[in-house]
Amino acid sequence: MRMHRYPESVDVVIVGSGPTGAAYARILSERAPQATVAMFEVGPIVSDPPGAHVKNIEDAAARAQAQERSEGPGAGEETVASPGAVKAGTRMARPGTYLLPDGYAFPGEDGMPVAAFSSNVGGMGAHWTGACPRPGESERIAFLPDLDELLDEGDRLLGVTTDAFDGAPFTGLVRERLAGAVDDGRAPHRRVQRMPLAVHRRDDGRLVWSGSDVVFGDVTRANPNFSLYDDSLVARVLVEDGRAVGVEVRDRRTRHSHTVRARFVVVAADALRTPQVLWASGIRPAALGRMLNDQSQVVFAARIRDAAPVAAASGPAGQSDEHAVVGGAISEQSGVSWVPYTDAEPWHGQIMQLDASPVPLAEDDPAVPGSIVGLGLFTAKDLQWDDRVAFSDTETDTYGMPAMAIHYRLTEHDHAVLDRARAEIVRLGRAVGEPLDERPFTMPLGASLHYQGSVRMGETDDGRSVCGPDCEVWDVPGLFVAGNGVIPTATACNPTLTSVALAVRGAGRIAEDLLKQETDISMFETERSGSRRSG
Repeated sequence: MRMHRYPESVDVVIVGSGPTGAAYARILSERAPQATVAMFEVGPIVSDPPGAHVKNIEDAAARAQAQERSEGPGAGEETVASPGAVKAGTRMARPGTYLLPDGYAFPGEDGMPVAAFSSNVGGMGAHWTGACPRPGESERIAFLPDLDELLDEGDRLLGVTTDAFDGAPFTGLVRERLAGAVDDGRAPHRRVQRMPLAVHRRDDGRLVWSGSDVVFGDVTRANPNFSLYDDSLVARVLVEDGRAVGVEVRDRRTRHSHTVRARFVVVAADALRTPQVLWASGIRPAALGRMLNDQSQVVFAARIRDAAPVAAASGPAGQSDEHAVVGGAISEQSGVSWVPYTDAEPWHGQIMQLDASPVPLAEDDPAVPGSIVGLGLFTAKDLQWDDRVAFSDTETDTYGMPAMAIHYRLTEHDHAVLDRARAEIVRLGRAVGEPLDERPFTMPLGASLHYQGSVRMGETDDGRSVCGPDCEVWDVPGLFVAGNGVIPTATACNPTLTSVALAVRGAGRIAEDLLKQETDISMFETERSGSRRSG
């Protein structure tokens, strides 16, 4: 999958190697295997296979090294070691990520103080929690009639399961108590349930977390027409006669620039850097960077004291779930439950049983495995046109790209929903067990890592969106955008499954166009050959 010399031309260029870029590579490998595809990633390969989740690296030192190599210009800086560091108000990134150094907040605005990035093959998909809930009610994109089929494809590509933690202690009890507090009056598919996760359990009992490597799949790795180039910065998309025709890429090892021609270009750089690439390319529709939204996050913790310890269930290889999860040291949670979003209760709940307490406990009062329950509620944003990421024409960032500035405010409605979410998370914590703190903690903005809307999809080109339903940029044929930034709705649920589903739609459209072009060329050659014979 890795080559060192850039091609002069390919059928498709993909900018970015996260889950959505990988989804384009996978769908094209399946539906248009004759197409040549080149993928460029600004960061290095940090895992084997390329794009694998760092949690799958069993050696702690090797895992830490992979995380540091993902931190781009922030490598070497101190990262958050525990939830306590965040609560202390320290502005630090999580392992595997780095923060926007400046331009993240302005006077009179809330900003996104902990807006973060990853620069590595696999992108944030090498560091994420793997949660893949489906959007519901107003989170859904109403103008996509095939959304459920696309989400099914997203599940397939990400390897989504719901049973990886079934043997963990207290999970059934936690869900039962949550259901008693939440389910009344809800539609069946919006009731408390197992969290869909991009994770599966191996035959030996260990967990394997999905990264871009799982999305690529064997079909992409075996595709001789697919090439992956790391340490390669795409500085701009080339446009001729209004159409995307390739990219300018800089080799970060040699610092040389190259032109790679392409019939189609997909920019899947993330919700902040995708609009940055378009801006740098002179592609600046009115909606570019606009309607930017994050999910405000409230966290709380409780402890189950009134239930006897549960014996860990045996795993597929006779290994206990407790040993596989805790002893394996590749997961910080031993059970995940889901409280789905509804319009009446506009938050999404991710409830995790933790391997360790987020607050200190007395040495003579150790926690029973699985009895510490961490609760998190994510709230949907009140979308505003002026919430945006903007770019400079004069200043550059550490990569030499246009410097970005984030303008972001919480509305009165946002504050009202947050107040409701804070009351609700305390209620749920008490329903589950004994609260470990007096009040919930509201994470700093940007902490969700779920930035959306910056290259949003629209049903029509009304000036309020960047791309159409197939993810092709309005007025720039051949240019497609991908990632969480494409999602046009206000969501509270984790967005990766939805963004991968939208990537499936865009990739399907490119595959159709490629096949049609091949057919048209074949028909032309046949007609020309026939005319020569008749002449």
